[in-house]
Amino acid sequence: MKVTVRYFASVREALGQGSEVVDTPANTLGELRDELIARGGAHATALARGRAVRMALDQVMAKEAEPLREGCEVAFFPPVTGG
Repeated sequence: MKVTVRYFASVREALGQGSEVVDTPANTLGELRDELIARGGAHATALARGRAVRMALDQVMAKEAEPLREGCEVAFFPPVTGG
């Protein structure tokens, strides 16, 4: 299925791109994250399991078990603090 993946803040800076369309066999957010990590390089570093990375599905905060749907939008971003 095709999904739009958006990257924000330090994740976007590390990858050098703000978004991409990915054709993926992943069924969940977590599987998609693992697929992107498996690319190696900047993806492996920016989305690594040891890093705090938040995810959203169709602009709603989501957990890794959330199922993907054809045409959905996934976002990866670092935790945000406010003041």
